[in-house]
Amino acid sequence: MKAVIQRVKHSNVKIDGSVVGSCEQGLMILLGVQDGDTQQDADKLLKKVPVLRIFEDENGKMNKSLLDIDGEALVVSQFTLLADCSHGRRPSFTASAPPDMANALYEYFVQGMRDAGVKRVETGEFGADMAVEILNDGPVTILLDSKELH
Repeated sequence: MKAVIQRVKHSNVKIDGSVVGSCEQGLMILLGVQDGDTQQDADKLLKKVPVLRIFEDENGKMNKSLLDIDGEALVVSQFTLLADCSHGRRPSFTASAPPDMANALYEYFVQGMRDAGVKRVETGEFGADMAVEILNDGPVTILLDSKELH
């Protein structure tokens, strides 16, 4: 399971011009589910994401987590994070999980963020064509891969 974590001032996701999910100060999380991923992969990310110290403290140091700042999260499923561009010019997405499995793990991750105490967690719509607006703060963007976490 791969995640792109972006520290944002605000973010939203629209479908056909209508906002379906948004967040204010917090994290925009793009989540890709790989074929073979399990709840254990989601748990590894959930153990890290809400407590990742990437928000500034009173001294301008990245010492605070999403939970520390009482921040919000917007989680959007993005299978293209699993793109294989090693051959040719067209990415292959064969490493992506089948839609039913990917959606179940995506929903599991979203609920896990809520269960971790994140005050507001919103989402896009799984499988939809979405427009995502992000005001990245910093910019701070971090890549996480559940296969690389302990």
